[in-house]
Amino acid sequence: MDSILVTGNGPLNGQIAIAGAKNACLTLMPATLLTEEPLTLTNAPRLSDIRTMTVLLQSLGAEVSALQDGKVLAMSSHDINNHVAEYDIVRKMRASILVLGPMLARDGHAVVSLPGGCAIGARPVDLHLKALEALGAELELKEGYVHAKAPGGRLKGGVIEFPFVSVGATENALLAAVLAKGTTTIKNAAREPEIVDLVECLRKMGAHIEGEGSDTILIEGVDRLNGATHPVVTDRIELGTYMLAPAICGGEVELLGGRRSLIGAFVEKLEEAGVTVEDTENGLRVARNNGRVRAVDVTTEPFPGFPTDLQAQMMALLCTAEGTSVLEEKIFENRFMHAPELIRMGANIDVSGGTAKVTGTEKLKGAPVMATDLRASVSLILAGLAAEGETTVSRVYHLDRGYEHVVRKLSGVGAKIERIKGDG
Repeated sequence: MDSILVTGNGPLNGQIAIAGAKNACLTLMPATLLTEEPLTLTNAPRLSDIRTMTVLLQSLGAEVSALQDGKVLAMSSHDINNHVAEYDIVRKMRASILVLGPMLARDGHAVVSLPGGCAIGARPVDLHLKALEALGAELELKEGYVHAKAPGGRLKGGVIEFPFVSVGATENALLAAVLAKGTTTIKNAAREPEIVDLVECLRKMGAHIEGEGSDTILIEGVDRLNGATHPVVTDRIELGTYMLAPAICGGEVELLGGRRSLIGAFVEKLEEAGVTVEDTENGLRVARNNGRVRAVDVTTEPFPGFPTDLQAQMMALLCTAEGTSVLEEKIFENRFMHAPELIRMGANIDVSGGTAKVTGTEKLKGAPVMATDLRASVSLILAGLAAEGETTVSRVYHLDRGYEHVVRKLSGVGAKIERIKGDG
């Protein structure tokens, strides 16, 4: 099994190009199931999760081709000949549940395995199922599969009101409602940039949608959708991750394609900690040139709040800050599994339930550590960049799910980092 070897060696300088958003691309890809015409996505990230979604769509009869070194995904679902999303594929990734809404909307029936993914809490799909029931779907859970059908072969518009914000459930509801008969209202909808990106793509395909980016979205169902070409929005989590590299190591790095509007709450915390963030013609420039950062308190919240997917990386930075920081995790339980690994590197962290108290230390020490999930894996790499000596991060298959060419991108700005090939 591969590992990443990181050696702390001072400030970083240069440019890093930010890829298209994994979470947006995984949401856009199932939209091909809504139309017989071609759907082409540009600026696609080259990740194992994208390959998993490709295999899933192909298993349903869709044609998916990766062009231009994987940055363009050309898809066509003119012949959907299978309506069963099998466990062997779906178990690898939670986003697989997003094929349920489109298949149900287009053909009136679908069977989808309950999904897997990172071990960061229960993350149930109840809200996805309740949303589809609000559109008239009849659902039955049997032997780990959701058996869904639309009476009369077509979903009907309805009112979907989520008890709490869910990005995935909002996405599935949108993908289902665009072909439902009548009007659908989604209340307490997620407001993330990935939701806005999905709506922009669906609108190009002929969908009638209003209110994206707010907590109420209105969809007027149409009889059919057409094909389209759509660029995947910049990955705000990759953006925030690489913004933390010069923040933790010192130096100055420009993030090409970055936009402050994608992660405003995160930028505010960086600036509060004493990191300089400037808008440039091509993205964002991040610099830390004077001493250690200051401790700040962080609470994860749905967009536009501080992203839960940047909490682990931010903790790595705060391990080196002056003073004591408090991080409160309000999105997922069990999302401090990286804390014991950071402690192995000399960090001072006290976890109690959904709260972690981090007292900064002047210097972390390199150590062998183990990635527990996708974001934890990159937080340990960031910590290794700022540590004395060598840090070996094992179980980096998590990393491949969400970050393309990590070694290349970080070494390009001066980091001493390499991938060590394992036996398996």
